[in-house]
Amino acid sequence: MKSKTILQLFAVAVIIGILIYVNQTVFNITPETLKNLILSIGVVAPLVYVVIYSVRPFVLFPASVLSLAGGLAFGPLYGTLLTIIGASIGALLAFLFARKIGAGKLESKWGDKTTKLQKILENNGFTVIILLRLIPLFNFDLISYAAGLSKIKLSHFLIGTVLGIIPGTFAYSFLGASTVSDNKGIFLLAIVLFGIVTIIPALFRKRIKQYIAAKEEN
Repeated sequence: MKSKTILQLFAVAVIIGILIYVNQTVFNITPETLKNLILSIGVVAPLVYVVIYSVRPFVLFPASVLSLAGGLAFGPLYGTLLTIIGASIGALLAFLFARKIGAGKLESKWGDKTTKLQKILENNGFTVIILLRLIPLFNFDLISYAAGLSKIKLSHFLIGTVLGIIPGTFAYSFLGASTVSDNKGIFLLAIVLFGIVTIIPALFRKRIKQYIAAKEEN
């Protein structure tokens, strides 16, 4: 096994450890407690979860924590569906917000990155959106805001976002659901899947950067 691959596997393990550590210490909520908290809302729990995820870009709450919570509370499949809906609505709201208020306030937060992304998205926006959602070269919310400031079509942005977040969303939801499973095989499978979804984009990261850089120059 190449040293680069070993380093990538180690990085994935570290990420998983950090996610679990943050979930249990910084937020002082164990997976089981968080699951019970969400489900204690009752029959409207799925709706509340989607609403929380939808407004997340405006409060900058960690998306990874919410995605894990979705898997814990609703299982890998239903959790993935709800997370995709919530994340897509949140991205759409950020997109529309950016188009409404203009560049000033956003540039004060992210600086030149916003301008750079705007230029990249002017051409081949649909393809670039999918690639950026699959491979996190930029902050998730930054992409949404920058897209709103660009001339990309709303339909291209939304469809590209939905398609691009499916693999990662399922990986997070499955990982979250597996942490409360008594089946160690399920937990290991979730870690392997999370690793695959993380490593594959990393392997193509350089090529995607070159592709996007070429689009920026055009």
